[in-house]
Amino acid sequence: MDVRPDRQTGLFLRLLRFPLVFLALLYAVLTYLYLSAFFFRTSFTSGPIEAIGATLMACAMMLIVYVSLGTLVEERSVTELAVPRMGREFGLGLLLGFGLYSLCILILMVLGAYRVEGLNAWHILLPGMAAPMATGVFEELLFRGGVFRIAEKWLGSWIALILSSLIFGFIHMENDAATLQGLTSISIWAGLLLTGTYMLTRRLWLGMGLHAAWNYTQGTVYSGIVSGNEPATPGLIRSSMQGPAWLTGGSFGVEASLVALLVCSTAGIGLLVAAARRGNVIRPSWDRQM
Repeated sequence: MDVRPDRQTGLFLRLLRFPLVFLALLYAVLTYLYLSAFFFRTSFTSGPIEAIGATLMACAMMLIVYVSLGTLVEERSVTELAVPRMGREFGLGLLLGFGLYSLCILILMVLGAYRVEGLNAWHILLPGMAAPMATGVFEELLFRGGVFRIAEKWLGSWIALILSSLIFGFIHMENDAATLQGLTSISIWAGLLLTGTYMLTRRLWLGMGLHAAWNYTQGTVYSGIVSGNEPATPGLIRSSMQGPAWLTGGSFGVEASLVALLVCSTAGIGLLVAAARRGNVIRPSWDRQM
């Protein structure tokens, strides 16, 4: 009997399961879907409803692809996208993202750095939903669901946290006004905070909601610079920022500020402590085998 096709299939699957190969595949497919949605929104849509619809479709496709790769290639149950607690955790993430960024702005206002100069029309809030939603889903699937989860399986939670945080932070170096201060800042606080949401719940919904709401609140509500990228349109609140770059974040935005570093790192550490108390910290593979 000729069994070569089965052996070839097995070899192919083992190759796809190799961590770097699998991450490259995940990155390529998710990036294609993410950029396709961006291209469709900017080139073909005529209004905010169509743009949000295109984003929702892209998000659904990214989720389907992620689950399919986990099921067919990794041959595992994709528990990090379990449906029963999806709405509750995603909604809590939205509140957390809005609240943390608003707290940073409030502190900057008290310090005299952030000044409100007026309001724009409320309907600005609608079209600004599309991009943050797509980014929240895309980056959490890739960096927490992909990089952190796979690294954690081999290296343990703490080493995976450091590695995935650095990759997540410095992948923003191609942004228009990226700075070393900004890249270092989001590597620290965003790594702690977003990885903390995953370690606490062992699901991605909380982080997706937080990530999307943070970006939306930053650009569409408070008219801030998002990770070194000026918003395409003004936000609801017309504002100005004055002060040294270490305080305001400079050209990278509030994400690079000392305020965001302190506020969000504190929240992230709190999530990690709670995760450790739940027993959700994984030891390195070599330690588990002893």
